[in-house]
Amino acid sequence: MLSYEVNFDGLIGPTHNYGGLSNGNIASKRNALTVSHPKQAALQGLKKMYFLRSLGLKQGVLLPQQRPHLPSLRALGFSGSDKSIIEQASNTAPELLACCYSASCMWTANSATVSPSADSADGKVHFTAANLSNMFHRSIEHGSTAQLLRAIFADPAHFSHHNPLPSGSHFSDEGAANHNRLSQEYGKPGVQLFVYGRYAFRPNTRMASKFPSRQTYEASLAISRLHQLDANAVVFAQQNPNIIDAGAFHNDVVSVSNLNTLFMHEEAFVESTTMQAQLKATFGSQELHIIEVPTAQVSLENAVTSYLFNSQLVKRPDQDGMTLVLPEESRENERVFAYLQSLLSQDTPIKDIQFVDVRQSMQNGGGPACLRLRVALNESELQALNSRFLIDDERLRTLSNWVEKHYRDELHPNDLADPSLANESFTALDELTQIFDLGSFYEFQK
Repeated sequence: MLSYEVNFDGLIGPTHNYGGLSNGNIASKRNALTVSHPKQAALQGLKKMYFLRSLGLKQGVLLPQQRPHLPSLRALGFSGSDKSIIEQASNTAPELLACCYSASCMWTANSATVSPSADSADGKVHFTAANLSNMFHRSIEHGSTAQLLRAIFADPAHFSHHNPLPSGSHFSDEGAANHNRLSQEYGKPGVQLFVYGRYAFRPNTRMASKFPSRQTYEASLAISRLHQLDANAVVFAQQNPNIIDAGAFHNDVVSVSNLNTLFMHEEAFVESTTMQAQLKATFGSQELHIIEVPTAQVSLENAVTSYLFNSQLVKRPDQDGMTLVLPEESRENERVFAYLQSLLSQDTPIKDIQFVDVRQSMQNGGGPACLRLRVALNESELQALNSRFLIDDERLRTLSNWVEKHYRDELHPNDLADPSLANESFTALDELTQIFDLGSFYEFQK
């Protein structure tokens, strides 16, 4: 049976702004409280989806969540009308208002961890929405994420959904940004690589000292159990604390995989040699390619600022080898671009490089890989999902027109205090649910 990797990109929401809310994310902090361009951001994301479709890949979309998220402000003691709540929060707790306006759900690599049916004991595709408990502005996402995933992948004969892990520091889960899967074919059993930043229940273990280590070993282990994975086909590896302190807040800032290829920075992991040996032993006689980029060629600083590894490694159906889809920043970084040119001359599965402009996302700390959730599906599973969320040319035109109609060209930090921004956002989202025939999906519609 044919099988595919479908990339579900996050549609960037109308309140895209630079709140500087993510500790450990250098770009987020560097651009905090500058002017953002929501319309440009959303159109860049849609153009990226169109480009990936043009490569012959299956492409899906995940919708933005309700922002501002007024239910969170109500739960924190603000009351009255929507207008009154926004005014109260703006005057007394602007940091909370910024959190509830954040469009961070655009980075769908953090939305969930997905295991394909070929790896799961019950033969179903498993989904666990990430609790994202390390950051408040992201911790309010998982309820809507789980609801949306259940709406898209609704058929219980093919799909199994799990509740997010318990909130709190012990089971802090950042989703697929810390998860890779390696296999010979999307529909064949593979090896799942779970990457964690720290242990929650083991004191005095090595961890980052400057920035938070967001993913715990215990969270990754729990997801592997929930997804009914074969313990002999799972590898757990710790991300190098030095990498986290350098600004690689998720593993997808220093590694990316597809099929039988892992592309990684030399310093990405603690005990990297052991991890690679485990992967190769688990793969057995199957061919596994590990492309390790030396620090001497690409420093940690250049890796983080260029988002070399926060790229999409994809297999085009009409070509041998793989294509690496990178942000424009990787082309503009002299050392990184020189490495990429040398990579193409090496005997590796990566045969082509392409660049996309996602600068509005990059300025908030998210590259091409952050914007997508990978879901491996066979033909039956592809037919079983809600096809409205698969992108074709007509849907892209519809969404582009919707963005042009509803999004602001610029968003200034003090615009968050304007209740009319909330009204604009809700009007746009209400129309979006009609485009996707979702009914009353958002809280404000109920």
